[in-house]
Amino acid sequence: MPRSVTTSSAPAGLRKPTLRSRLLVRLACILLILLLLGLVVLAGQGESITTGIRMLLTVLLLAGGTVLVYSVLSLVQRNLLDPLSSIRAWARNIREGIYTDPIPTPRYGAFAELADDLNSLGKKLQSFRKTRLGDNSGGQDAEQKSLQILYDVVSSINTAHGLDDLLNRFLFTLKRTTKAQAAAIWVTHLPNQVELATSSGIDASLIQADRPETRRCLYERALTEGKIWVEKNLDKCEKIAGRTFFEKRNIGLVSIPMRHQGRIIGVINLFLESGLIEQLDSMKPLLTSIGHHLSVAIERARSNEQTHQHLINDERTRIAHELHDSLAQSLASLRYQVRVLDETLHQGDESTTWQQLERIENSLDEANTELRELIANFRAPVSNRSLIGAIEQTFNHFRSETRIKTYLQKEWTGDDLSKDVEIQILRIIQEALWNIRKHSQAKAVRIMLRHRFNDNYHILIEDDGVGFDGKVYGSPGEHVGLSIMRERALRIGGRLRVDSEPGEGTRVVLELDETKPKGGKT
Repeated sequence: MPRSVTTSSAPAGLRKPTLRSRLLVRLACILLILLLLGLVVLAGQGESITTGIRMLLTVLLLAGGTVLVYSVLSLVQRNLLDPLSSIRAWARNIREGIYTDPIPTPRYGAFAELADDLNSLGKKLQSFRKTRLGDNSGGQDAEQKSLQILYDVVSSINTAHGLDDLLNRFLFTLKRTTKAQAAAIWVTHLPNQVELATSSGIDASLIQADRPETRRCLYERALTEGKIWVEKNLDKCEKIAGRTFFEKRNIGLVSIPMRHQGRIIGVINLFLESGLIEQLDSMKPLLTSIGHHLSVAIERARSNEQTHQHLINDERTRIAHELHDSLAQSLASLRYQVRVLDETLHQGDESTTWQQLERIENSLDEANTELRELIANFRAPVSNRSLIGAIEQTFNHFRSETRIKTYLQKEWTGDDLSKDVEIQILRIIQEALWNIRKHSQAKAVRIMLRHRFNDNYHILIEDDGVGFDGKVYGSPGEHVGLSIMRERALRIGGRLRVDSEPGEGTRVVLELDETKPKGGKT
């Protein structure tokens, strides 16, 4: 059944036309003016009227049309856009809990009825809210204050950079929000070892390391019992210290344990006036939550620092390996070539001397290239010709510099390995060849690359040199190069085996599964 609304309707004798009828009348007038303008233009072309009269009629019609257009726009703004804007603002206020800002009610029209309905709904919502909340405004204010304190404290934790900055920001925020006279944070490092992390508002000479009894007085009960400990005055600690902590005599101590995964990792001291301490019971859940948040943040900061240090150590190890397997080997090769040059000079062979000088010059250029690449990327250059191209280049240099009979056997289709896996394989081969050059006294060397049908990679480097005692491999005094080779193989999920006996040569075998390498395909 339709509902009659009398609050926004005008009396029958004074009822005004609707928005639609007024818009239609104005639009009809605009169309009429356009028609008259067309007739004036046609009459001017037929010379039925004089030019002056035609201009006068045109100006009058255009002025009338402009007035009508402005009237239409004003009507739409006043009777459609403005009410919609008011309803939107009302809805936003309702969403934010503001019920006392009603919608302006038009004098007539469809929006007048809608505005009355919405304002009535706002009053009912306001009445319902007051009935639902009752007299709990005081408790809500206290809860809101506690949440604000917790928010400020957690925000100070989340914006910190590093553990020291975290503790300082936290202490400053906590002292400000709790209105404490002073505050201190104690953190455990080892069992039975508690250190002062930061403090504010308290004489530093009272809590220095040479005053262990005074320090323990401040944190020991909360640390051992694992609960908030309250001292209404500082008489006990001041007696131990032999002096007062503050000029005011109505200062007490609140010690808050910081618990993380069932373990106490520190204590927060708050020095509060006695009036605030009497209100502490309602704040204990908040203080417990604050202690928990700080303990989590401390453990997270410690973990981040350990992870960061671990990453730094890994990067240093990686750079050391790259230096050992690239630039260090190039310099060692130069030293070997200089020794050969010295022998050539003593023999007086000018042609061989110039050849040896050219080799030294090329080696210097390669060492310079490797150094620049290491500076830019901490990586020695591999080759633009893929792994096989880089191995062939290494093979040719080794054979030309050592004059050892060297054979390269390739049964390899592994062109889809990742760049990191290729680098590690190349470095292992380079290190093995360098060890042969330096220690083996070999007359023949064989390098075999095989990609087996079961997607396994097999790399073999063997020589017929003097060999060594295989038991040395893996001992604390093993060669640095062998240790680095083993680490490189483990890094890509490979298996490295070194077989050797005195007088029987040496075999270095690297086996790699295609789907297993950590740095391989994804």
